[in-house]
Amino acid sequence: MSKLLIQDNPIMILPSLVQKVGLNEAIVLQQIHYWLLTSKHEKEGRKWIYNSYTEWQSQFPFWSTSTIKRTVRSLEENGYIETANYNRAKMDRTKWYSIDYEKIKELDIRDETNLDSSCGQADPAKGSDWTSNEVMLTRAIPEINTKTSTENIYTPLPISEIITYLNQKTNANYKSSSRKTIQLIQSRWNEGFRLDDFKKVIDVKTEEWLTDPMMGKFLRPETLFGTKFESYMNQKSGKKVYNEEDFNLDD
Repeated sequence: MSKLLIQDNPIMILPSLVQKVGLNEAIVLQQIHYWLLTSKHEKEGRKWIYNSYTEWQSQFPFWSTSTIKRTVRSLEENGYIETANYNRAKMDRTKWYSIDYEKIKELDIRDETNLDSSCGQADPAKGSDWTSNEVMLTRAIPEINTKTSTENIYTPLPISEIITYLNQKTNANYKSSSRKTIQLIQSRWNEGFRLDDFKKVIDVKTEEWLTDPMMGKFLRPETLFGTKFESYMNQKSGKKVYNEEDFNLDD
């Protein structure tokens, strides 16, 4: 397996891979690799996954469909991925994808050759381990994104800081590693909300609900960071009369 591809859950890409195949290509390549790790579809001795461009766009809401098509075409033309059609229905044009790991391995070999030839010539001021630095991407939750920008590609989500702040304000012990919590924060982040917005919602609803024995239990990520997030953020401080439809009652 190539050392340029990460065996982990978040979308992370190595600068060395970006340097060799391009930023967009590295992101898509890493995402395909991520899904291939768990794929049970094996054809012609290799694993495959399939997705429509619309489905890819839900995973990369910071890109248009045309950008994804160009990126896939670039990977195909350079031989890093292979595409096919193994659909049962002939009318189904959904593409199947696989990675040519031998082609990726060639990048490793080329990298090692360049390293050997330049041994002893590194600039001490710059350090010699820059290729180990990882560019982290927040995994795209499949939702329609209306306000996201390219900022999302480079900015890790401050999940731990948000949950720590919530715990401090409510004297709770929510985990920042909860999948549901991560999805909720990711969704709001993709809509354009930032750390100060999360803190404001926590402040407003804590002031309103913390001392109320019935409402205090709704000071939780599922309620605060749900679909009513924006209305909570724009709510004026102070107590108010509330109804069941003002919050999410589902666990």
